[in-house]
Amino acid sequence: MTDENKLEPARDLLGFIDESPTPYHAVAEVKRRLDAAGFSALDERDAWKLEPGTRSYVIRGGGTLVAFIAGRRPPAEAGFMLIGAHTDSPNLRVKPAPDIHSMSYRQLGVEVYGGVLLSTWLDRDLSLAGRVSVRGGATHLVRFRQPLCRIPNLAIHLNRDVNSGGLVLNAQTHMMPMLAVGRDDGEATGLRALLAEELQRTGSAKVFVEDVLGWDLCLYDVQPASLGGVHNDLVFAPRLDNLASCHAATQALLDSGEAGETTRVVALYDHEEVGSQSATGARSRFLIAVLERVAQAYGGSTDAAARALSRSLLLSADMAHAIHPNYTEKHDKHHAPRIGRGPVLKVNANQSYATDGPGIAIFEEACQAADFSPQRFVSRNDMPCGSTIGPISAARMAVRTIDVGNPMLGMHSCRETAGARDVAPMIAAMTALLSQAQPPDPAS
Repeated sequence: MTDENKLEPARDLLGFIDESPTPYHAVAEVKRRLDAAGFSALDERDAWKLEPGTRSYVIRGGGTLVAFIAGRRPPAEAGFMLIGAHTDSPNLRVKPAPDIHSMSYRQLGVEVYGGVLLSTWLDRDLSLAGRVSVRGGATHLVRFRQPLCRIPNLAIHLNRDVNSGGLVLNAQTHMMPMLAVGRDDGEATGLRALLAEELQRTGSAKVFVEDVLGWDLCLYDVQPASLGGVHNDLVFAPRLDNLASCHAATQALLDSGEAGETTRVVALYDHEEVGSQSATGARSRFLIAVLERVAQAYGGSTDAAARALSRSLLLSADMAHAIHPNYTEKHDKHHAPRIGRGPVLKVNANQSYATDGPGIAIFEEACQAADFSPQRFVSRNDMPCGSTIGPISAARMAVRTIDVGNPMLGMHSCRETAGARDVAPMIAAMTALLSQAQPPDPAS
């Protein structure tokens, strides 16, 4: 593969991110790609008719999707090969009563979602995207592409010690974005009117202001994702954590080819950034229910799903902390991943990550099959360790789980940084893992 070809997956990632300002748009983009590859949609409410080779997906709550290619052998005999990631990212979300008026400014009431680096949202061109629920029960995706909002910084003249003492932000009083200036006309200028107008303009729905009943709206940075650095070796983009892993998992499933012995599964969850405790999160029964139905479609005993899970393997993909050149002391120097040197195995003895010794060997071999060796990350002993859907899924399903991710900087910033040449290796390792004839023996 030429150096330029190695960047093609990274360029595709840029397009994926630009089309995915919210978890709902991310799932819609994954759906579009799966549809183009011949996958069919399933409805949880229907009876499913599955057979070896079936390529299908099911969506729950708009922000969570499970896709699979049914294997030639029953899962009770061959298990599942799973990849998990999450579609949500830390951001600012619009409150139910959003219209604020202060000193002739129109502002939006927002709530902090997840562990946001608040300062990174200041002085950026922001807009709104998400979903809107209208009278009659319909829900529509909505996205304003023009800059609508801004959260201005306080001038240094009014905050003289900011560079020496640090910027302190109050999430309730300092993070309300400006939407407009001018008079307050109530319903005529409120968010509901703006949403109704946009739905009509795009042809999504013919609604009046009073028909807009609910929403799940996110602020997002309108600046497109891009390659950067002297050699285009960096990715500058929002939501790399964790759309980069969703992109890699989806592409690996598409690249894995026709059905093999084992059923291949990709699960993309919402709500990881807030603990996964929801009907669409990794703590729900959604994935388990899908796997049970797939296992039972092959017939056999009532314990087919339990037998299948006992033979299965999950790769939990979430971005990893690259060593920061300006804060090298924040890393264990022996476990300090570098951007541009490929995927990272994440290990924590206290089970913040689910990787164990046999799991390390499994992923190492998958990477070797793709002609590279993975990096390792372990947190410093005197610093707390973050976590992922990996331990949650491992405990929920009793499935061997390996936590991995590509290295990045600026995690949870409004715009983050990763390696352009790390994208292809992760896809290749995932593809190699999905293409294995059968998951390794879980008893080891």
